[in-house]
Amino acid sequence: MLSTALLILIFLATFIFMEGAAWFSHKYIMHGFLWSLHKDHHKKDHKSWFERNDFFFVFYALISALFVILWGQGFWPGLAIALGIFAYGFTYFMVHDIFIHQRFKLFRNADSKYARGIRRAHKMHHKNIDKEDGECFGMLWVPRKYFK
Repeated sequence: MLSTALLILIFLATFIFMEGAAWFSHKYIMHGFLWSLHKDHHKKDHKSWFERNDFFFVFYALISALFVILWGQGFWPGLAIALGIFAYGFTYFMVHDIFIHQRFKLFRNADSKYARGIRRAHKMHHKNIDKEDGECFGMLWVPRKYFK
C-alpha cells in the first residue's frame, strides 16, 4: 500500500502543474486554434449566461474522469491526479468565474493585496479583446507587477 504522504504529494504536484497547464492552454490553445470557443469570453455583449468558453471546463473534467477510470483499473496515482485536477478546476471556478467575473454575486468585498493583484492582472488580460497581443494568461500566479 502506498503511503498517504506520497498520494498527497502527487495531489499537490498535480494542482501546481495545472496552473502551468492552464496558462499554456489559455495562451496557445484558447488564444490559438480554439479562439472560436474562447472569444465570447472577451466580449461584453453576452446573449447568454453561458459562454462557449465554458466548454473548456468540460475538457478538464473529462481528463479528471479518465484518471479516475485509470485508477479503477489499477493505475495507483490516478485518484490523486484526478483529485488534483478537480481541485484546481474548482479553485479556478471560484476565483475566475465567481470572484473575478462575478457570475454569482459572492466574494464582492474581498479586498486583500492578493485579491487586488489577481483582479488587476485579469483586467489587463481582458483589456485586449482580440486573439493576439494578450498578456497575463495565468490565474492563481500572476506577475509580481500586478501586486504593486
